[in-house]
Amino acid sequence: MTQEQPLSASDLALLQLGQRLRAEGYQFITPTPLTHERVNQRPGQQQAKSRRDVFGWSRPFSPGLLSPEEERQLREAEVLESSDGLLKSRVRWSSLDDLLLVHSGFPTEARDAVFFGPDSYRFAQLIQRHLHDTYRPIRRAADIGCGSGIGAILIARARRDAQVLALDINPAALRLTTINAALAEVDNLSAAHSDILQDVDGDFDLIVANPPYMADPAARAYRNGGGAFGAELSVRIVEESLPRLAVGGSLVLYTGVAMVDGQDPFLQALKPSLDSPLLGWTYRELDPDVFGEELLTEGYQQVDRIAVVALIVTRLV
Repeated sequence: MTQEQPLSASDLALLQLGQRLRAEGYQFITPTPLTHERVNQRPGQQQAKSRRDVFGWSRPFSPGLLSPEEERQLREAEVLESSDGLLKSRVRWSSLDDLLLVHSGFPTEARDAVFFGPDSYRFAQLIQRHLHDTYRPIRRAADIGCGSGIGAILIARARRDAQVLALDINPAALRLTTINAALAEVDNLSAAHSDILQDVDGDFDLIVANPPYMADPAARAYRNGGGAFGAELSVRIVEESLPRLAVGGSLVLYTGVAMVDGQDPFLQALKPSLDSPLLGWTYRELDPDVFGEELLTEGYQQVDRIAVVALIVTRLV
């Protein structure tokens, strides 16, 4: 991992815990928050009985369930809390192919929570497909709103000669991205604070983003996209990224759209930016209906459905 300073003692403890879990075959596929909640509400599922319950399902556990070394690493990483005689990890670990990634524990209620879930898996598949289909050299790439760092890590592993920037305004995301990159053993990735691309210079051969796309009254960083239906940040990313693409470079955006009266307000908002002979672009729905439970929340009464979409824009000349 290229960085100006070595990992802190707390970060190193979390990295070593991840290395231990990976070496011992730990795996967990993270579901949606609603599924997670329903599984944990089943009879007998309130308290952890295994390592997977602790680090996957985020259940409280009795002292002694984990090994002394694992408990020590959680304490040194400053992610262990206690209540009513039980312990709980504030982080969980998820699998993606051969990768293991640390992110915030469930429920993700903190304003600086770092989310990983089904959107992350679909975003990863979109990036992997784009990299497979792209033969143009990628010398410089950026993952905007990197969260756990999965986008940046996949690019850095696939293009070892590229300089990859993992960008976020959330210090917790930058911390966990740094740890996840070290665990993935990539040395061409650096994590940096940036509001979209405002705090970094130069052009990019590839920009990827999986921004938050919900309207969230709690303004949680991983969830709140701004605007009436959460699309404000996604629009900003497109508008501010397109001028930063090198010739032949692409923006790969994965986001969600609140469809209203059969119309796509996000695509309508983008048309002025995309209507240029300098650009080629594709836009498609990856999933027509996600997070249906959100339609019961205030502000979504006029929304038909929330769709997951992929926008890929390439600068032609």
